[in-house]
Amino acid sequence: MQDGYRIRPTTDADVDAMLTIYRHHIARGVDVNAIHDGEPVDPDEIKRRRKNFHNKKLPHLVVEKAGSVVAYAYVVPFRKRPAYRFTVKHSVYVHQDHQRSGIGKALLPALIDACAASGFRQMIGYIDAANVASLKLHDLCHFQRVGFLPAVGYKFGAWTDVVMVQRSLGPGSTAPPETWVGRRNGGPVA
Repeated sequence: MQDGYRIRPTTDADVDAMLTIYRHHIARGVDVNAIHDGEPVDPDEIKRRRKNFHNKKLPHLVVEKAGSVVAYAYVVPFRKRPAYRFTVKHSVYVHQDHQRSGIGKALLPALIDACAASGFRQMIGYIDAANVASLKLHDLCHFQRVGFLPAVGYKFGAWTDVVMVQRSLGPGSTAPPETWVGRRNGGPVA
């Protein structure tokens, strides 16, 4: 990545910087996922989530510049049921001092590549309809707008609409997942 930025997997040492970025989005952001429920965000909970992401091979990345974390992105399972295990939902957060610097244009493709390399086939995102910059970024990264959910979030004293986006990863839906190749009648996967 240009200008001294480096993308890498997260470590527990990154949690405080990630929380600083996230708290800004809670307080001021137009990110639909950053709707604060009044409880403080617990660093130990973030560390537990990171460990869970790592154990499940779910990519969790940061962008670092001069030793400081300036952005992060991760995926979670789209749904818990086994049929959805090849689909992930993603989030991307950029520090307010580094927005519109091109970080998202490098970080989101890196997350996409990491998910494809992990065998995931679809990536889903939910974007606040007012977050024009994020919608443009997802357009650039070949996400399709697949849904519009009016007035599903409430923050800052107003209802917010959500745009659902999706893109295929790797071969997408053109072939069964590797674990299904050679299986008949949709039998169980080992």
